[in-house]
Amino acid sequence: MRESAGEVSSLDFIRIGDKLVDKARVYKAVDKILDLRAKGLSQQEAADQVGIDRAFVSRLESLGEIRKGARVALVGFPVGNKDEIRRVAEEEGVDFILLLNDVERWAYLQERSGQDVFNEIMAIITKLKSYDAVVFIGSDMRVSLVESILGNRVVGIEVGSSPIKGDRHVDPDSIRKIIRSITTTA
Repeated sequence: MRESAGEVSSLDFIRIGDKLVDKARVYKAVDKILDLRAKGLSQQEAADQVGIDRAFVSRLESLGEIRKGARVALVGFPVGNKDEIRRVAEEEGVDFILLLNDVERWAYLQERSGQDVFNEIMAIITKLKSYDAVVFIGSDMRVSLVESILGNRVVGIEVGSSPIKGDRHVDPDSIRKIIRSITTTA
């Protein structure tokens, strides 16, 4: 039993009929199962390591599933309503989100050396190549550039002609529709 300041903590345990269940142990096992699955182990391999039935692993995944289908990234700048767009993307289960408003994008460039900016952008591009679809919000020139680098996995949303000065408002409903069209067809 766990003790805290000389007392047994009732928060970690729950009584179910004649059983006393350690909730922390359950949470730890679930975390381990999901970590093993995320590392690429099969349901059976994960179940064997934890000492449970494979069907439980399947049911556990179904319980927490947000969606099936394409891995989606969302990148955009300068987005004035980035918090609203981020919220939509999170609600729709977008896997990677990078949104900057105008002040943030300029600060990003001014706070780093040219070499650091180049290296970080190359790392982001490499990461984006691992996604099935990339929704990219930017100027006509930036959208065209990203499309030429990432190919047909890009869904471009032009918010003005380059160079854009100042933030742009992006319609959250259109972003939601785009994301849903990607995730339901994949």
